Amino acid sequence: MNTIKIAIVEDLEEVTEGLVAFIQQDAMLEHIASYRTAEAAVFDLPIINPDIVIMDINLPGINGIECVRKVKAVAPLIQFMMFTVYENNDDVFEALKAGASGYLLKKTAPLQIIESIKDLHNGGSPMSASIAHKLVQFFMQQNSQTYNNQFQNKAADILSPREKEVLTLVSKGLLYKEIATQLNISFHTVKQHIGKIYEKLHVQNKTEALNKVYGNQH
Repeated sequence: MNTIKIAIVEDLEEVTEGLVAFIQQDAMLEHIASYRTAEAAVFDLPIINPDIVIMDINLPGINGIECVRKVKAVAPLIQFMMFTVYENNDDVFEALKAGASGYLLKKTAPLQIIESIKDLHNGGSPMSASIAHKLVQFFMQQNSQTYNNQFQNKAADILSPREKEVLTLVSKGLLYKEIATQLNISFHTVKQHIGKIYEKLHVQNKTEALNKVYGNQH
């Protein structure tokens, strides 16, 4: 059985120890590395290539958001789950813009943390309820337009037919494993297509990709 390989970037030892303890209780998860600083993580993460990084924001030196930005620039397929006490709009949006795909508060229950890791690995975007609510409120205020099933601008022209298929299924809320089943391709191939889509559209996560292709913006 292939495990989900997880790295942790957190300066508080007790928080790291708690996360490792939760992870080790689930046979699907494998803790492969922990870092106390973003500087160490930026150097090492592209080499060890974990599936998911649990990332604190408030770190000594470079903060977690900048760490995500730097690592995603060289290793775009690594998924980041922010794990922090901060829930203000600026931190949430900056983390997502940097390339994070999940955002959990440190008060999140252990079982939810584990389920969120699995959800993220399968193509979801897990977030604490209060964070998800902030995002919904923000987008409702910014633009009431919803996504439709037509590509609305020329951003999609640079995507291959298969990449358009994959992105269309992402826009419908399908997880990576569901996309793989529907298109009769492997989970790994889906992740490769997603990486190519991000690279071609010059985006860091699926929210930015969907906005760029479907949204009435820029």
